[in-house]
Amino acid sequence: MASAFLKNPTKISHFLIQRQLINRYPINDPIKVPSFLCNKMRTKPYFRLPHFVRKPREYEISSSSPSMFSSSFCSSSSSTSTATATAAATSISKVGFVGWYLGMVKSRPILTKSVTSALIYTAADLSSQIIVMQFSEPFDFVRTLRMAGYGMVILGPTLHFWFNFVSKLLPRRDLLSTLKKMVMGQTLYGPAMTAIFFSLNAFMQGETSTEIVARLKRDLLPTMLNGIMYWPLCDFITFRFIPVQLQPLVSNSFSYLWTVYMTYMASLDKAEIAS
Repeated sequence: MASAFLKNPTKISHFLIQRQLINRYPINDPIKVPSFLCNKMRTKPYFRLPHFVRKPREYEISSSSPSMFSSSFCSSSSSTSTATATAAATSISKVGFVGWYLGMVKSRPILTKSVTSALIYTAADLSSQIIVMQFSEPFDFVRTLRMAGYGMVILGPTLHFWFNFVSKLLPRRDLLSTLKKMVMGQTLYGPAMTAIFFSLNAFMQGETSTEIVARLKRDLLPTMLNGIMYWPLCDFITFRFIPVQLQPLVSNSFSYLWTVYMTYMASLDKAEIAS
């Protein structure tokens, strides 16, 4: 064995390095140093093996930010859910009132449409008084209360049943069905509601049946002719493009300007009775 070591100096160097490592770093199994490492040791005498022994780097994973080791599926799922929630919150904030109103129409349709009509008639009557009143004249709140009562008790419920009836009778929203609905509105619903409006308002002001008939003869036909110039376009938009549950709201919105005119006509003096 000694002669083998003498013939092969490389083996001697390997043996000495192993012995030195075992003495300095005692472990269970002896370390086998590769030959290329021994060559580097021979060429660089200042090389020290303990420099290779380094403390493992510690990574801190923050809970507030996504981990670099997390899977792409988890990351994409969380980002997708966050984006969906944000979009939903944004849409709710944008259409909050419309969503609330649709919920009320679905749960309490007649009450919601009646209150809507009452509010629109109240605003329209106040606007009409502002237009025609003198600077020093006070508001006639009794008149405004009459208009609000008409919208609450008469117009709101009848609009609900009328639009539901028309949508069931003519469920399609094509051009021909829309024209038929417009004709029905101008020949049936419109004249009937105008006559009821004038008659009820006159009765609540204390007019007799003869005076009410005289008022209708004087005001009904001019009002209907003016309505023909205003309502067909409004009815076309309502029946053609608006879903049935929102048609009373849109019709009431259109009726604001018309109600300003109607409340003015209803506030005129009594008609003269021919003797």
